Amino acid sequence: MAAKKKPEIQAKDKDALHVTCTPNDVQEEVLSKLLINPVTQAAFTLRDRDSRHSLNGLHKALGEQINEVVAGGSMARPEAMLLCQAHTLDVLFNNLAYKAHNQTYIPNYETFLRLALKAQAQCRSTLETLAAIKNPPVIFAKQANISQGHQQINNNVPVQASHAKENKNLQNKLLVEAQYGGTALDIDTTDAAIPVNSDMETME
Repeated sequence: MAAKKKPEIQAKDKDALHVTCTPNDVQEEVLSKLLINPVTQAAFTLRDRDSRHSLNGLHKALGEQINEVVAGGSMARPEAMLLCQAHTLDVLFNNLAYKAHNQTYIPNYETFLRLALKAQAQCRSTLETLAAIKNPPVIFAKQANISQGHQQINNNVPVQASHAKENKNLQNKLLVEAQYGGTALDIDTTDAAIPVNSDMETME
């Protein structure tokens, strides 16, 4: 009795990206949106670097990580990525600086040194971005009160200054009351007129 042959398993095309469309979708529009998607572009780049991985697998893995970050998940992988890139740029800086040091002709020396300094500047920028993610900057804003017209509250004026002004006004009021028998002078009132003695005759 002849042994039954196992059905041949067709290998999946690792270079193909499988797309699911509904009957209402226009195929050209779906493919165009998929092509300009940054996840697709990154998957193609990684696929060209290492052909052992499938395009669909890379696309799915990248999409999951992006969705996690966008949803407010852990930033551990982006932070690790930035730190690794900073180390790589530092290696490039040292290699290019070493090559520049060994050059005999000025044009070659300037070329390698310029590239080395670019790598160094990019390394610094990467570390600054990582520091901003770890310690976001704090923004201080002034407060405005517009409930009764345009009024500006100056937060820079210390509270002690206003208290000192109130204390000074109170001291002035107490001093006036002490000098005039407990009655404060009102400079806004009009003094009473002094009556003229009508019995006095006109002097010749």
